Amino acid sequence: MYTLDLNTQDFLTHYWQKKPLVIRQAFPNFEDIITSNELAGLACESEISSRVVVTTKNDWEIHQGPFEDYTQFGDKNWQLLVQALNHWYPDATPFIDAFRFIPDWRFDDLMVSFATKGGGVGAHIDNYDVFIVQGEGKRQWTVGNKGNYAKKNNSITTPLIEGFDPIIDVVLEKGDMLYIPPGFPHQGQTLTTAMSYSIGFRAPSQQELFSEIADNLIDNNTGLTRFTSHDEPALAGIISQTHQQGMVDLLQDVLQDPNHYQALLGKVLSQNRFELDICEPEEAYTHQDLLDALTQGASLHRIGGLKVLRVENDISPRLFINGEQIDCSKIEKDNLDSVMSTLTQTLQFDNETSKTLIKTPNISPILLTLLNKGYYYLAL
Repeated sequence: MYTLDLNTQDFLTHYWQKKPLVIRQAFPNFEDIITSNELAGLACESEISSRVVVTTKNDWEIHQGPFEDYTQFGDKNWQLLVQALNHWYPDATPFIDAFRFIPDWRFDDLMVSFATKGGGVGAHIDNYDVFIVQGEGKRQWTVGNKGNYAKKNNSITTPLIEGFDPIIDVVLEKGDMLYIPPGFPHQGQTLTTAMSYSIGFRAPSQQELFSEIADNLIDNNTGLTRFTSHDEPALAGIISQTHQQGMVDLLQDVLQDPNHYQALLGKVLSQNRFELDICEPEEAYTHQDLLDALTQGASLHRIGGLKVLRVENDISPRLFINGEQIDCSKIEKDNLDSVMSTLTQTLQFDNETSKTLIKTPNISPILLTLLNKGYYYLAL
């Protein structure tokens, strides 16, 4: 349904995280994923992250959702933004699938914008990669080069900047796409009432990783080796170069041990910033329940936004899902790689694939765990 007309290998080689790119008709015959009324309805829900940005004379006002009424904003100069649509709207899945040439662990969310004429956000810089796909209507986008830019109104907390000289100045129409890597300033301006789709990809910072490493060591009561030295400085008030290096080496010992970093990375990278639509069944599914459902034609679906990851060359046969480890050690070695690949790559199993999967020895307990945690669901 959503076929991306892009040479992905050429894109990854020459543009990904390097420079911005405009792709005309990236999605030929594109149809909007959701209507503006449906989007407005989702923004009424308290568990869904939404906001309205109102453009004023020389600034922007941000109103946080949920929203019951939009008449207060008038008929121009504002836009509604709904985060993580893919968590709450299953019809977004085929669109997300078109971007899986980028690893799932990087995927942040699908943000959707409904904007009236004149609506937009000022010049700003993001610390993540974003693809912006235009739906109905037209929006003008300008993108500048990386550089040092003055913060808007000298605020140290805002992502907004005072301005930039554009290297891209383009009007996006239905099906067009703009890619913007981290650090490139950009600004969008709505020319006609419009729908836009922003697919964001994010990587952890050093600060985030070190924080998670520390928490992991504390939680597991590991990393208890203390620094020892073979020489001491002549002066008591000196931290010698050899002592400095020895303590750094102590940290590196932890960071280079797969027993520490593989589980840590699997946990961190399989989590989401935004709430998932997890709905555990009232009564736990049994193996017979699962067989009966599949016999009746059910299919097995992953909930929107859920990340199912495995670590290459992992020391243990396991999957990482929403920050949890799912043990796969009981699956026979001859089937292990195939099963884990299937679970990580497939978002929706049709009925025949589901019935084939459940025939794999020792797979049923894993599927039941995923169903009973609300990570997967059965659809008829």
